[in-house]
Amino acid sequence: MKHLEVVGGILIFKGKILCMQRNIGKYEYLNFKYEFPGGKVEPGENRPQALMRELKEELDIDLHVSDSDYFGEVSYKYPDFEITMYCYLCHLTSDHFRQKEHINYKWMTQNGLHKLDWAPADYPIVKKLEKVNCIE
Repeated sequence: MKHLEVVGGILIFKGKILCMQRNIGKYEYLNFKYEFPGGKVEPGENRPQALMRELKEELDIDLHVSDSDYFGEVSYKYPDFEITMYCYLCHLTSDHFRQKEHINYKWMTQNGLHKLDWAPADYPIVKKLEKVNCIE
């Protein structure tokens, strides 16, 4: 089974977290699910570099990410592939971005994250976010 190493950004602005809704894609079971923005780590990149590249590609956000921003990781087996996702806390100075790949987005409070229909790999990060105070 194919294994992917991916990164996700927990983007925080004024006490809310940016949640992106997936479009229709290759895997029907992920259609319209919410996720933290990010993507695959490419050869030659470290994880923070991959996240900075993905945020630029998906949202046109220029942001510095470092190892000290690390929040947690999840391993998850989907029917067609498995992933290990490494998530980073990213505090934004603006809520401006360009939605390029997703069909919708929501800014949610930490305690409201569970109200969305999350991709299964992202859900453990949602649960962890609801238990810790990392927004301020």
